[in-house]
Amino acid sequence: MTIRLPYGTYEPRSEPLAPAPHGAPLTSRRVYSAAHVVADPYADVSPDSPAAVDWDATLAFRRHLWSHGLGVAEAMDTAQRGMGLDWAGASELIRRSAAEAKAAGGAIACGVGTDQLPPGETTLPAVTAAYEEQLALVESTGARAVLMASRALAAAARGPEDYLAAYGHLLRQAAEPVILHWLGPMFDPALAGYWGSTDLDAATETLLEVIAAHPDKVDGVKVSLLDARREIELRRRLPKGVRCYTGDDFNYPELIAGDDHGFSHALLGIFDPLGPLAAEAVRTLDTGDAKTFRALLDPTVELSRHLFEPPTRFYKTGVVLLAWLAGHQSHFTMVGGLQSARSLPHLSKAYELADGLGLFPDPLLAEARMKTFLTLHGVDQ
Repeated sequence: MTIRLPYGTYEPRSEPLAPAPHGAPLTSRRVYSAAHVVADPYADVSPDSPAAVDWDATLAFRRHLWSHGLGVAEAMDTAQRGMGLDWAGASELIRRSAAEAKAAGGAIACGVGTDQLPPGETTLPAVTAAYEEQLALVESTGARAVLMASRALAAAARGPEDYLAAYGHLLRQAAEPVILHWLGPMFDPALAGYWGSTDLDAATETLLEVIAAHPDKVDGVKVSLLDARREIELRRRLPKGVRCYTGDDFNYPELIAGDDHGFSHALLGIFDPLGPLAAEAVRTLDTGDAKTFRALLDPTVELSRHLFEPPTRFYKTGVVLLAWLAGHQSHFTMVGGLQSARSLPHLSKAYELADGLGLFPDPLLAEARMKTFLTLHGVDQ
């Protein structure tokens, strides 16, 4: 049986990889999957409307990740914050997911940002107050906070000293250690020059100064620059006890495996579609078997690099397509209408690569859904 794609034919595999759920925590690395939200396909909304979320399907996907022992990074960019999901929706997502995490015994970290600010509101006091409001909410749920990179702070800050002041103020009042977040402009162009400089060496020094001033309040730093060398250099300079969480969806196997000087933990968008396989790989690393870890994860890099190809900020579209094909949701609809943000050839290649990895629990269901999708877009089967 073959499937006709826009650029040729493909013969789907018949058997899934399908690692069995294994809820025991991972021990050698802390691993968070940045989980997507499931839109409500029946809501009568427009791209300018507040997001309509299918809460049952959204929370069921988080239970799926916890069942494999992964943590959930909630209300991060995979959840389309700033691209369809506003603060009202994100705050509800945080409350519901944190409660679900307690019930499931799963790890959760939640994004703290400034996206409740109206457009153009970029004074430093306003930015700090917005961060404080969101930090208070996340801490009230018992979740770990991730201080996300802020578009408003990037616009308001005049230089490194403003980042030092803003983050210092927030860290002094944080009840528990937080994860700092450095998201490169390939993920969000509005974050260019974060930490007060477009020179990444200078920006790194400012970040390290923030951490050095408050090492007891920093659990770790999530680095999403898609530059393995820079991440390795940064993690070697972190104070003892401060973790490096890779957000590098291009080089994650080598960064998580590490070297003689250390390793990265993980907070990754690609671990949404790779969840079960990623958990199985890290469990082999828990036993000290780095070779099998790499054998499991290295073949997934082609899919990840494809999903995260420029414009990288639209990687979520491929992630949600794969969730639909895998049976985690009943439709391919996204908040903000972002199901249209990637081309038919791009999404077809995502299907082909994911199927080749055995990521679909029911390959026949994935094939049937993909054929329907292709037919709808003019590729007769």
